[in-house]
Amino acid sequence: MRAALVQMTASDDPGANLVMARALVARAAGAGAQLVCTPENTNCMSSDRAHQAMVLRHEDDDPTLAGLRDAAARHGIWLSVGSLGLKVADEARFANRSFLIDPTGGIAARYDKIHMFDVVLGEGETYAESSAFRPGDRAVVVDVPLVRIGLTICYDLRFPHLHRALAKAGAGIILNPSAFTVPTGSAHWEVLLRARAIESGAFILAAAQTGSHPRRDTGPQRRTWGHSLAVSPWGEVLADAGTEPGVVVVDLDLAQVAEARRRIPALAHDRVFAPPG
Repeated sequence: MRAALVQMTASDDPGANLVMARALVARAAGAGAQLVCTPENTNCMSSDRAHQAMVLRHEDDDPTLAGLRDAAARHGIWLSVGSLGLKVADEARFANRSFLIDPTGGIAARYDKIHMFDVVLGEGETYAESSAFRPGDRAVVVDVPLVRIGLTICYDLRFPHLHRALAKAGAGIILNPSAFTVPTGSAHWEVLLRARAIESGAFILAAAQTGSHPRRDTGPQRRTWGHSLAVSPWGEVLADAGTEPGVVVVDLDLAQVAEARRRIPALAHDRVFAPPG
């Protein structure tokens, strides 16, 4: 399978981001990718709750989702829309929702981010994702030709039990679209992705946001780490997109999933144990 990781520097303007995403998806499809992955926050990079309330839409009328569904059908590809901020009918908070779109433009799967990024990194960098986004409560796998895919989003990367559950449900590829901060990205990004790949015996495809993200007002710009990565089931980095927006393409030998799990069959070695007293 040929896969492509789309690396973006999204702004807080969904319309501009859709133009950028469609152009990069077209480039990936033109390079022969059968599966194309965009990052977290494909439609809007903003921590301003009032701005989010103004520009975000419900799933049924979100122009980014509609535009990317059209792109998937136009190019005949599987398209992972890493995540979109969306309004939901039943509460004030938004959903951080990932979509897997099939080659006809149909929605094959949805996944709402389970783990919320509520952290204090220091030097004025604080995040309280749960104040604006409601967490999901369901892990998701979906079958595509030749492989089963598991869905995660960004901070989910720090929760190995989720990845293990996806692998034990048969996922041979696990997606981790992200908008990783610079401090955590420089320290943890690659090692965590490689660890999740090794533990699960799966390919990890992590399309990322990168750089300084434009915003309409004069407030501080958010910065993200970039380095979209593709990692093999043996923990090898197959592709690294660096720090510039663009597309990186990688060919996946899906037979490596069964081979890695044969060599280290840890997924079959779980044992029940008592918790520490």
